[in-house]
Amino acid sequence: MAKKTAKKTAKKTPRTEVDLDPVRKITRRLPGAEESNAWGGPAFKIRGQWFAVVPTHKSAEPDSLAVRVDFERRAELLESAPEIYYVKEHYQNYPVVLVRLARIKDDALEGLLRMAWQSTGAKKA
Repeated sequence: MAKKTAKKTAKKTPRTEVDLDPVRKITRRLPGAEESNAWGGPAFKIRGQWFAVVPTHKSAEPDSLAVRVDFERRAELLESAPEIYYVKEHYQNYPVVLVRLARIKDDALEGLLRMAWQSTGAKKA
């Protein structure tokens, strides 16, 4: 019986195996940004508000990151690079874009995270 319990505990979903090292490297340089949790997954926050989070909804693709953006910016991102950015029905009504981490270049990821950090931090200031 103990073996079954150990196996269940050790089993991870693809969403928990996301390589967040590039995200951590960027967010460490953003004043006030901190790594925390939201909805059972890793999240990056400023003043208690998340600006990037590993999506936990089953509709999100593995190795994705949800980044807070306004709806206008999301539309621009989806149109300009649908191979990188996407949104699923669950996320339609939220100001968020899903990012395929394996496909985004470091400079684009940094720009996106910096924009999300700035706008999220400004809302609470």
